[in-house]
Amino acid sequence: MRARPPAGSVRDWLDRRARETPDRVSHIFAEDGSRLTWGELQTQAAAIAGRLAGLGIAKGESVALCLPNGQDAVLCLFGTFYGGFRTTPLNLAAGPDAMGYAIGHSGARFVFVDDGQRETFDAALARHPSHSAEVSVLSVNDGIGWPDAGGTVALDAVNEGDHALLMYTSGTTGRPKGVVHSQASLLAGGWTTVLAHQLTPADRALCVLPYFHINGLCVTLMGPLISGSSVVVAEKFSAQRFWQQCAQFEATWFSVVPTIISHLLHGEATPSKAVVERLRFARSASSALAPEVQAAFEDRFGIPIVETMGLTETAAQILSNPLPPGLQKVGSPGVAIGNEVRVVTAQGTARAGEHGEIAVRGPNVILEYLNDPQATAETITPDGWLLTGDLGNMDQDGYVFVSGRSKELIIKGGENIAPREVDEALYSHPDVVEAAAFAQTCQTYGQRVAAAVKLKSGSKVSEEDLLEICRNRLGAFKCPDAIFVLDELPKGPSGKIQRLKLSSVLSQSQ
Repeated sequence: MRARPPAGSVRDWLDRRARETPDRVSHIFAEDGSRLTWGELQTQAAAIAGRLAGLGIAKGESVALCLPNGQDAVLCLFGTFYGGFRTTPLNLAAGPDAMGYAIGHSGARFVFVDDGQRETFDAALARHPSHSAEVSVLSVNDGIGWPDAGGTVALDAVNEGDHALLMYTSGTTGRPKGVVHSQASLLAGGWTTVLAHQLTPADRALCVLPYFHINGLCVTLMGPLISGSSVVVAEKFSAQRFWQQCAQFEATWFSVVPTIISHLLHGEATPSKAVVERLRFARSASSALAPEVQAAFEDRFGIPIVETMGLTETAAQILSNPLPPGLQKVGSPGVAIGNEVRVVTAQGTARAGEHGEIAVRGPNVILEYLNDPQATAETITPDGWLLTGDLGNMDQDGYVFVSGRSKELIIKGGENIAPREVDEALYSHPDVVEAAAFAQTCQTYGQRVAAAVKLKSGSKVSEEDLLEICRNRLGAFKCPDAIFVLDELPKGPSGKIQRLKLSSVLSQSQ
């Protein structure tokens, strides 16, 4: 793979694929088995772009998508990219207030809305009525319901520095921020995936994460665009159908999050021998993977896991472990690939093993936070380093070890406790499917450690059993004061556990 990030725009790369391999399959849709070739995708994307331009939408203007994973979403996504518009995927799991805020903040005048999402969309607009009169719906149901007025007009040129993507963060500690990627940084996000995992046209990804999450978009949609490979798009993750989909569509790799890996591990379904032999690797991202879960998954299924790390602000990946037989360090999301990564302290760049904040610089870093120069200046230094808010250290080989998010640290009696330490202790019990430690207010220490878990169906493990594991592994000070057993832990669109919401979830249930 080339050592330089890809030049040009998404339009340039889609034109290239259609020109070089027009009949090669680009996308397969798991629900009905329908397929698109690169030539068909380019033709339909160009037609959508022309119709959008015909509605008077200017280059760089936001066009929002309220669509689930599927063929319509892929076509509308690439159509807006192709036209040089600022593609704005709406998080279908965010709730009406966050969705309505994103529509208003983005300035989108046109929104592709799936008929099945219309109720959610209408509720979102109702929360922000000041903008609702300015929004026009492009209804989507096995095709787009274009208005009678308007037609197709010629498209403006698209340049590398033009706005390409506006994606909103989860907003767990306040209003979501609008992350703006250029055409260049968006393509670079796909390129880092190709570089790390040595993707070739022979590969086929299975995408079960939503495209409105940066992992699903950049890793499993932009990666195949850059490599010329293909992707199977599922509407959502299903533990019952996952291995069947790998078999039916001949996937060679997949990208998921640790909660999905844990659910597959604890599920009854198993992959066939042919599936295991075909899958080159499973990719884990979006949050830390407990070493015990990784080891148990690899032992049970015989499929190697490559742990990685990425952010919305970096078009997904910044770190990755190498593919087997390269040196993998369990508990680390790997080394920098395609960008620079360092750990910084108040005194400057940290020494090997010294704890600090992880920073990244490279072609995949965002342009800005939309309409928020203060947040942009606080996050990106004048010389281009993006401060991630993640804490950790780097060893002498360049492998980064992440202890957690700075906003998630539990500060008990003035001592910092990384929630990940507690998570990993809980995951060491084979009945724990999901686990997350979090802070609760405490009059004595300021904060105390608590945790929530989801247990395997039929489990008889008690709170005291789990507390004993934590005491033995962590000591009494870091051991949770309470462990709550829940049916489900709150999660974001990718399936990542949102530990900052646990206190409010538990207070509402009590």
